[in-house]
Amino acid sequence: MQTVNSTGKVIGALFLGTLVGATIGVLFAPNKGSKTRRRLISGAKNWAEDLQEKMKEEATALRKKAEELESLAEEKMADMTASAKLKVEQLLNHS
Repeated sequence: MQTVNSTGKVIGALFLGTLVGATIGVLFAPNKGSKTRRRLISGAKNWAEDLQEKMKEEATALRKKAEELESLAEEKMADMTASAKLKVEQLLNHS
């Protein structure tokens, strides 16, 4: 859960930084409006690509963690089943 919270903070910070940077860039732009718009669009596309990559990385990490937990649960279930069988056999042999 810590990773999800950290990711949310990173995404929020990136979004806020992009918004502030774009606003300041437009206000103090030395270029014509059309050139500034092209640069903003390019920056937004780069930001979206970076965000998409980060989301893919987080999804991969979550998937890996889920697989690890599934494996651990299967091991625990096998251990519990073996233990239960052993106890049943012990009870039957002592009866």
